Amino acid sequence: MSDGDTDRRVVDGRFELESRLGGGGMGTVWRARDLLLHRSVAVKEVRPADPDLAEYDPDSARMLRERVLREGRALARVQHPNVVTIHHIVDGGEGTYPWIVMELVEGGSLADRLARAPMMPAEAARLGRGVLDALRAAHAAGVQHRDVKPANVLLRTDGRPVLTDFGIAAIRDSTALTATGSIIGTADYMAPERVAGSDGGPAADLWSLAMMLYVAVEGHHPLRRGTTLATLAAVLHEDVPPPKQAGPLAPVLAAVLVRDPGARPEAETVEHMLAAAEEDGHEPAATSYPLAPPLNAVPAPVPTPSETVVPRPESQGRMRRAALASVAAAAVLVGGITWVAWPDGGDKASASPTTGGRHTTPGTTPADTPLPSPTTKLATGMLTPDGIRKALRAIEDRTGRDTFGDLAVYPEYVSVKAMVPGSRTRYDSYTYRPGKGVEKGTLPGTLMGKLPVSLKNYRWDKLPALLTLAEQKLGVDKPASPYLLLQPPNEFNDDPEAFEVCLADKYATGYVLASPQGKVLKVVPADG
Repeated sequence: MSDGDTDRRVVDGRFELESRLGGGGMGTVWRARDLLLHRSVAVKEVRPADPDLAEYDPDSARMLRERVLREGRALARVQHPNVVTIHHIVDGGEGTYPWIVMELVEGGSLADRLARAPMMPAEAARLGRGVLDALRAAHAAGVQHRDVKPANVLLRTDGRPVLTDFGIAAIRDSTALTATGSIIGTADYMAPERVAGSDGGPAADLWSLAMMLYVAVEGHHPLRRGTTLATLAAVLHEDVPPPKQAGPLAPVLAAVLVRDPGARPEAETVEHMLAAAEEDGHEPAATSYPLAPPLNAVPAPVPTPSETVVPRPESQGRMRRAALASVAAAAVLVGGITWVAWPDGGDKASASPTTGGRHTTPGTTPADTPLPSPTTKLATGMLTPDGIRKALRAIEDRTGRDTFGDLAVYPEYVSVKAMVPGSRTRYDSYTYRPGKGVEKGTLPGTLMGKLPVSLKNYRWDKLPALLTLAEQKLGVDKPASPYLLLQPPNEFNDDPEAFEVCLADKYATGYVLASPQGKVLKVVPADG
């Protein structure tokens, strides 16, 4: 690093350090300016946790430097949108440690995201698929990550994950302990075989990925203990307790978080399981345990049969009402939690506000809202009347089934839960994508509380006007993710058969609820 001025620090005569982004035992990450190409980059100086390593063990220090350079060069050959791009490696020669110049990912880290609130299963499954794609690309290039954890998953501004810090992970595998016996790095996400001293192979990265997803949906680490040694002992000897909030993601976690790496599924199988979890995770699994609000929470008014209680949406999605009566529903918000409870008793005097005798929820628009003239540009791809009809025809032609337990429509594809003939509960998942046709999911399923429906009489021609209404009413300024979800009737409550037209950005989701004939039943803004 050169110092032209006292307040100007330039690496390799080219990368001007501007501000510190973070750091730890393995070095410091800086936001920097590439003075040659006039772009912002991230620059990290790689250093071992023990600064005296070069003095008491120069051979190990030299090995670390060479290994980081070798793995950084290998990773630079991995061209994948979910792997951080390495632009340049600054090598000062013997007696120095490398500087790695990478793309600057500006959406923060997964650790930052989880500090606000846990994830819904579908959101976590989608993120897990992106990280798994990155790992598979790296493994194909002969590179193992060795340190998959929330802090090493960066998020682009559109929410896509980017895996980083491969070169740092290489150091940890070269020397597990410093001269004083301190462990380099954190033990929380290390696979048991790596704790035991083995390299572990790609299966160890899968363990770390699954543990990260467990933490993402549960909000806590199941094996973290009061000290690092106690955590290591738990990873080595204790079983991972079953998750309570993972819903359709639970089978993936149960399959991967086993101590025997040979018993874990291959990456391709994990990808299929995550895809199925993402498809099935649009609503949380019901729980038989009555959830209680936090001690300091103010309970919501007790709804009467004619009232509607609408949970507020989570930062990357929204939670539907729980399927079982007398079960509390929690909606996770950025910066806090809002609890909506249905207790067995309560103060009937606390009623919801009404408008003209019609009960409403603050922040929502009353039913019977007239549809505007369709002017939207969001009706694209499969998210059009013709696109939906085409997908449903293709699925019926392929399967012979026309009764469904769920439907999700995105501009890129349509997925359904097609009921097994003769059954009201068992279904198979199918996805239709233009150019690929109908593909069957890997795992069958069973409906919980929902009743299957026919979609033949749905007025899909109302979709453009509903999307226009959503743009006007939901308060999502720059929607990055328009989609449609089926709301089948529920055998445990009075939810009507309907569908939701949803708009989302990176912060929140709002939706318009419409009857099968396209009549507006409810409008719930993103901040409602």
